Amino acid sequence: MQSYPMIINGQPVLTEALLDVINPATGRPFAQVAAGDAQHAELAIAAAKAAFPGWSRRPDAERRELLHVLAGLLETHMPELMQLVTQESGKPLDGLNHVGSGMEVGGAMVWTRATAALDIPVDLIQDNAQARVEVHRKPLGVVASITPWNWPLMIAIWHIMPALRAGNTVVIKPASLTPVATLRFIALANQVLPAGVLNVITGDREVGGVLTSHPDVAKVVFTGSTPTGRHIMSSAAPTLKRLTLELGGNDAGIVLPDADPKAIAPRLFGVAFHNNGQTCACLKRLFVHESIYEELCAELARLAREVVVGDGLKPETQLGPVQNPAQRLLVHGLVEEARAKGARVLAGGEFLAGEGFFYAPTVIADACEGMRVVDEEQFGPVLPVIRYRSIEQALEQANRGENGLGGSVWSGNLALATEIAQRLECGTAWVNDHGALQPDAPFGGIKQSGLGTEFGLYGLEEFMNLQTVKVVKG
Repeated sequence: MQSYPMIINGQPVLTEALLDVINPATGRPFAQVAAGDAQHAELAIAAAKAAFPGWSRRPDAERRELLHVLAGLLETHMPELMQLVTQESGKPLDGLNHVGSGMEVGGAMVWTRATAALDIPVDLIQDNAQARVEVHRKPLGVVASITPWNWPLMIAIWHIMPALRAGNTVVIKPASLTPVATLRFIALANQVLPAGVLNVITGDREVGGVLTSHPDVAKVVFTGSTPTGRHIMSSAAPTLKRLTLELGGNDAGIVLPDADPKAIAPRLFGVAFHNNGQTCACLKRLFVHESIYEELCAELARLAREVVVGDGLKPETQLGPVQNPAQRLLVHGLVEEARAKGARVLAGGEFLAGEGFFYAPTVIADACEGMRVVDEEQFGPVLPVIRYRSIEQALEQANRGENGLGGSVWSGNLALATEIAQRLECGTAWVNDHGALQPDAPFGGIKQSGLGTEFGLYGLEEFMNLQTVKVVKG
């Protein structure tokens, strides 16, 4: 079994004690990683702090070019990284609608190149006989990144690349359930980056606690649950760290009565179930007009029964396992509670036989508010379908609750759908799509779904301070 070290100040660090990494398709370990602790976190932060002056003063064109080199490493090692992502997360190599580890590694390349291509502007406020006033963007210092288990490599890239592009140095802690692809990529990256610019440590909450509270960390970027985001915000408060928090979502989709159930069902199924529903911006609550409700529910249930579930390393697999047993138990508990309250489980609702953490794709009809599967984020292969009579009723329910990450409206009437989408209380609203992200469009949540923005120049600016320079003439 291969062991993967941490990388601190450009050097591999492997501890005597090792942590097993479980393949969720088998329930057995396939790799081991170093068991980092608070001392390792301190060393990584010190290395990043020492590397910051040289990296931040490096010509912008050189930093840009090094990001292109990193994208090339992702491309060259794509088959290896895909294999690791599939083994640790469970997502298929290809997957439902081609949403799998191939998309994850490919997306990492696209985001890296798009970030490298961004220009960092200098704004001119005034230039006359009296004075010249410019606004410059300057790096913050050491950035701490804490990533989740659902898209381990791509979200690491979302954190790392804008931080490096802006001139910061980085210490990243990947999720303990899925650290391997990130460790491997950062080992590759350290073949071309100066020592200390990009460090990775593995370990438990003790390590995360050091990163979020250390006075030499200027910013924390975190993707994960809302409760953990609140804890990070509290830990960062004494040192007034900058924060980007992309937190939980319970995204609603509203299907208008003009939609064709047979035509729309495969698209709805795809955006709800890709990666087994383990995506923050998956469709998680579906509101359907009563006139097409039963027909659409039947189509979604048929798709759930027909989709191929299995080991992600097999080419025919469309959906893999739930990533970990605790999450699978949580998902099943939500389904059983809805069943007990009168919901109809049209497909799924059960563990699948065999090894691994598999759960049958589940469609729930007659779901309603007051059921946990509607009120809470499932983060698994479950879709509750809610009947509505008026669009005002659907909007009121869709906007109720603490989350506000994404939402969507589905209709052939684009003008009406766009008008309704703009009334959704969420950071991103889609029409006839859901969860489609791109590197040049800002992404982030409102309410309890997050703080700050990612992607494009909007996201890059969150890794920089503004400095106003005023030169008085004469």
